[in-house]
Amino acid sequence: MPRRRPIRNKLLLCGLLAGVAVTALFASSLVGVSSYRRLVRALSNRAAEMPLASDLGLRVDDLRLAHARAFVDTDTGNTSGGLADETLSKRLAQVERALDAYRDQLERWDLDGVPIADRSRERATATAIASSLESLRQWSGDRRLDDPVARHLATGRELDRLASLSAELPSFLQEQLHDLAREVRTGYRTLIIVTWAAALAATALLVALGVLIYRWVFRPLRHLGHGSRRVATGDFDYRIHLDTNDEMAELAEAFNGMTARFQAIRDDLDRQVELRTREVIRSEQLASVGFLAAGVAHEINNPLASIAMCAESLESRVVGAVDDPGEKQLTLRYLELIQSEAFRCKEITEKLLDFSRLGEVKRQATAIKAIVSDVAEMLRHVGRFAGRSIEIAEGPDLLVQVNPQEIKQVVLNLLVNALDCIESSGRVAVTVTRNGREAEVVFVDDGCGMTEEVLTHLFEPFFTRRKSGQGTGLGLSIVHRIVVDHGGRIEASSAGPGKGAAFTVMLPLAAVGEATGSASETLSMSAHHQEVDHLGKAA
Repeated sequence: MPRRRPIRNKLLLCGLLAGVAVTALFASSLVGVSSYRRLVRALSNRAAEMPLASDLGLRVDDLRLAHARAFVDTDTGNTSGGLADETLSKRLAQVERALDAYRDQLERWDLDGVPIADRSRERATATAIASSLESLRQWSGDRRLDDPVARHLATGRELDRLASLSAELPSFLQEQLHDLAREVRTGYRTLIIVTWAAALAATALLVALGVLIYRWVFRPLRHLGHGSRRVATGDFDYRIHLDTNDEMAELAEAFNGMTARFQAIRDDLDRQVELRTREVIRSEQLASVGFLAAGVAHEINNPLASIAMCAESLESRVVGAVDDPGEKQLTLRYLELIQSEAFRCKEITEKLLDFSRLGEVKRQATAIKAIVSDVAEMLRHVGRFAGRSIEIAEGPDLLVQVNPQEIKQVVLNLLVNALDCIESSGRVAVTVTRNGREAEVVFVDDGCGMTEEVLTHLFEPFFTRRKSGQGTGLGLSIVHRIVVDHGGRIEASSAGPGKGAAFTVMLPLAAVGEATGSASETLSMSAHHQEVDHLGKAA
């Protein structure tokens, strides 16, 4: 049996695939946006350094210009030396403020990991500029250098160095911007590859998700809908087959089981309708026969009785009137044939009268097994059934609410038919059992059996398999009428010709306390004595 895979787990797998696809797309987008944001912030921050570096260079140029003017004034003998020193000090202070602003900008943002975030050279240069400014400030306040030329030259060299350092600051950023294109190109290609890979992976996951949802959800639902529509149109042979091994497959199996039950119920209903139809047709036939028998039987009985009496009278006269022995014997045989056929016709009309007899019949609680035993004991002494056995299974007797005489006629007809169908050494087995609120009497023989066609027409009036002149075809029809009138059922079955047959009679049980043991004994004795004459004729 394949392992069951619940649809809940399948939906969880689909959700996991969808989550992985969304996560991959989100991660690639987040990485791209984050890289773009950090790069923009770095460019914005580094761009803010450019005006400060330019301002620092301008302040250094002003400082150099002020120093040059101070030297010219000193050379021409101008007496405003104090004013020149004061101007240089102001210019130097301006350079220091510009340097402080630039250094603050360098330390404002932490841009580690960004291609243009390396500020080590800018910081080193700013430190060198600060050292140079400190030297200039010391020299401007040092009066030990009496020689103005020497002092001017030393300060000029330091200012040249300061100008060179301030001029290098923009070049660092320009070099990093030139290198940025190459570095960003490599990172961009990597990011593009990662993004495409994430997009392809997400697309593959979404396609797989769609395929799985189609196979696990939509296709089973489509099959279930198609199957339900076919069954709704009456195609009960259709079955739904799903290989999903989940709740959908269980639903399909339940649907198939329900369809199979519907099919069995439909077939059983069709069979019952067919049986009831046959019973209705049989009842109509029986009613027609009964109506005909009621009007004709009495009219036929009188002529038949006259024919039989005339034949008997002629038989007595022929004995003394005919001298030729051969002619006498032939005449007597013809007269006996007339008598036997007349009595046979009279027997048929009597059966027709029994068949057409209507009205309320008194019923009482009767021991069914006692009736079967009495009839069987009587038939064991009939000469034409010598060697054939009747076996009655052991078990408790059952009380049924019936007319004893009519049920005795049913048992007699069924046993006689069974004995006629078996060989000289055959046997008939009778069992009496309880089936719910009914008594079930089964007659089983090992005789000639029956075909399907015979089973179909078995209880119809005038249907017989016996040779012409050996049966009227009314026995089983009368049995069927009696059983049905008692609220029971009779069924016949056979495995085929030569394989025996079985007749099952089901009669309603009597209510408790409606019968006594003496009643069944009385009925059994009366049944025995009332059938002796009839069986004598049959034998």
